[in-house]
Amino acid sequence: MIPFDAREFRKALGSFVTGVTVVTTVEPDGGPRGFTANSFTSVSLDPPLVLICIAKTAASCPVFEASGHFAVNILAEHQQAVSGLFASKSPDKFAETAWSTGPAGSPLIAGATAWFDCTTHQVVDAGDHLVLIGRVAGFGQSPATPLAYCRGAYVAFGLSQEALAAADRRTRVGAILERDGAVLLLADADGRLDLPAGAGLDPAVDPRSLKGVLARHGLDARLSFLFAVFEDAARGTVSIYYRGALVGGLPQDPALRLVPLDDIPWPRLADDAVRSMLQRFVKERREDSFGIYVGDAAAGTVRALQAQNEAGLR
Repeated sequence: MIPFDAREFRKALGSFVTGVTVVTTVEPDGGPRGFTANSFTSVSLDPPLVLICIAKTAASCPVFEASGHFAVNILAEHQQAVSGLFASKSPDKFAETAWSTGPAGSPLIAGATAWFDCTTHQVVDAGDHLVLIGRVAGFGQSPATPLAYCRGAYVAFGLSQEALAAADRRTRVGAILERDGAVLLLADADGRLDLPAGAGLDPAVDPRSLKGVLARHGLDARLSFLFAVFEDAARGTVSIYYRGALVGGLPQDPALRLVPLDDIPWPRLADDAVRSMLQRFVKERREDSFGIYVGDAAAGTVRALQAQNEAGLR
């Protein structure tokens, strides 16, 4: 039998795009309790049932198993910080976010795109997790765009669309392209390094666009998630960078460098903002936990919209 690789299994599961929730309940002393999870699904319309999964090793597991009720708060796109908060070990998470009490008695997170307050219908033992099936006692929704999660990264659909729509400003669109633990860098005549980037994303026939730059160097790349958006007020530009992967072999081009993440020559990266962004990328790649960054590069106010998660996100 081929040995079962739990880490690779987790990565495969992470290929499924999910929403992000904060699951809440109340402790015996009346205090609120909650954690971040994406293991949520509907079960039945009649009766109205939903389920969530919680690891038996989680500190909150005994509380949720015994409480008799729980709420599932589906986070909106702007609530990445809330997701990070409830995935952290912060001692008083509910003091840092607005909430109210639902009809079944569980905390409801303000600003969520939807919520379901449930009484516990059934608890199922399932390997290293418990499956909590809840009967919905009340629910609500809003038109806010939901937050999504896939392959260790938050997927902010609205931010991606807004970024690419910034046509009224000078836009630089670049990519962090990986293959086999290395990242693609381009070298100029003086040996300075940079990420591939262009004045816009499309079309590939425009040599100034990102896809035009990739085509000019004979590169086959697949762009995936938005990683960073930052504005340089002094230059009047907005920079947009995506994560992606190289496909196929590396062409024989003296300008191309496929550099291992642990061996990037940081002083040769001439752009301070790109260097800082790429350093964050390397750190988050090691932790397999990505966020989206927005801010002003010149003012040094690039801000992470994600805190490292420690709980229920794959």
